[in-house]
Amino acid sequence: SNIGLAIGGTGDIPTFSATNSTNAPISGVITVIPSFTNNGVTCAGTSQSFTITVNPIPTVNSISNQTLCNGSTTTAINFTGAVAGTTYAWTNTNANIGLATSGAGDVSTFTAKNETNSAISGTITVIPSFTNNGVTCTGASQSFTITVNPIPTVNTVTNKTLCHGTSTTAINFSGNVSNTVYS
Repeated sequence: SNIGLAIGGTGDIPTFSATNSTNAPISGVITVIPSFTNNGVTCAGTSQSFTITVNPIPTVNSISNQTLCNGSTTTAINFTGAVAGTTYAWTNTNANIGLATSGAGDVSTFTAKNETNSAISGTITVIPSFTNNGVTCTGASQSFTITVNPIPTVNTVTNKTLCHGTSTTAINFSGNVSNTVYS
């Protein structure tokens, strides 16, 4: 009955919602016994059995966001979930971070890219799938982001020569990335 079908009944099997609360395929063997009654006499025919298998719905565990500097190497992203044999497909909203727009399986390390003067990010969405007996079940997707910060610069500062006791003019630093802090 764990597949969502009653233990017994008569007549045709009506549509029912298949259930599986485990992390592996489950099956129920249905045995059908035909019978014919006439003038108070019931004749039973040869039974037939068939199996209904209900696949689990796969999951993908949460993935941590990553923030890196341009030119840094990302951490490998290994997808996991509760259902053994799950495969994972993913999409990325921004190939400019150095990662392809789609793929299958884990995400290997890659060199993060950012050729702009602002932080950029890509949202990676992972979809888990489980296939058994030619039937593929797809689970809920998970998303995470990879943000790539730009490498700031400091513009050239002119050398100063002063006399003892003379006040300097303010030296203001600037560069290519807004909100840069200069030490």
